[in-house]
Amino acid sequence: MGLRSTQVDQRRAAQADQFAGSYKAVAQVVRELGLLRRARWFYGLLFGGLCLALAGTVAGFVLLGDSWWQLLIAATLGVICTQFAFLAHEASHRQIFSGGPANDRAGRLLGTLLVGISYSWWMGKHTRHHANPNRVGKDPDIEIDTISFLAEDAATRRGLLAALTRRQGYAFFPLLMLEGINLHVSSIRFLAGRRRITGRWVELGLIAAHLALIATPAFVFLSPGIAGAFCGVQLAVFGVYMGASFAPNHKGMPIVGADEKLDFFTKQVRTSRNIRGRFWASALMGGLNYQVEHHLFPSMPRPHLAKARSIVRDYCRSRGIPYTETSLPRSYAIVIAYLNEVGLAARDPFECPMLALRR
Repeated sequence: MGLRSTQVDQRRAAQADQFAGSYKAVAQVVRELGLLRRARWFYGLLFGGLCLALAGTVAGFVLLGDSWWQLLIAATLGVICTQFAFLAHEASHRQIFSGGPANDRAGRLLGTLLVGISYSWWMGKHTRHHANPNRVGKDPDIEIDTISFLAEDAATRRGLLAALTRRQGYAFFPLLMLEGINLHVSSIRFLAGRRRITGRWVELGLIAAHLALIATPAFVFLSPGIAGAFCGVQLAVFGVYMGASFAPNHKGMPIVGADEKLDFFTKQVRTSRNIRGRFWASALMGGLNYQVEHHLFPSMPRPHLAKARSIVRDYCRSRGIPYTETSLPRSYAIVIAYLNEVGLAARDPFECPMLALRR
């Protein structure tokens, strides 16, 4: 028994050395090809294009007047806000500028003023996620909320929440229509907390300005019913687009135990999922379709992720390392199935145990 245990430990140690060596080998190739260099031209063009789209949306709002066609403008505004959120996400990872302060300023203006999300809140939450993706007790993205991402969390649900949890996969995308509101509320709650936050009042002011820039023109120039619908559609589209872009990346991928020991390369590749599609997927998802490469090289600019994908994928295949990539529709099907499977743990306490096993 002792000999077998020693052999298992030796194999695990050898595998850990292999994966650690894998990251060094891939990182060396990435650096030699210059894939970590900034791509300011790309981000300058993208920001300029989004500003033009925003200006066109404002012009459309003025020209349409008090009309239900304004809901199309609201939906477009939700899409544009999400695209600005992708830029803020990239600034938070130091992908746009070479210096940290410049990226922070850009991220705060993009994410807080143009999107309405606290940059400080996002940085803290997202940094913890990147350090420990899908790790129990460490990744805030799998903590219990309206949706349960772990069976042990689902098992604690009672009453109406338990009924929802049992079919939470089907409810996931409809619930995303409320995610825009949740992001604003979470940001304000964080900024209103007692912990020390740098730039607290600046961010609160920027969020207030963001909400005012959307709600004030709507309620001043549109009738109350259309104005309310305008704000609702903008928030719903923003929430669905944001959630639908981030959900495929890790949901339904392996969960890492709280005490499980993994090297950096294994942890990031094992828990991440890429989406096929190259240019269209990268434009649609803000580069999040290259999730494996983004987690391995968080500061890599979006235009370089496609080339990095080829390097990482080919290396993983040559070494027999699992590398997950699928289509966008298939990723959504996996997410729904995974959430429904987790939700089965929220069994009705009055349900026959044998019936639960036969589902």
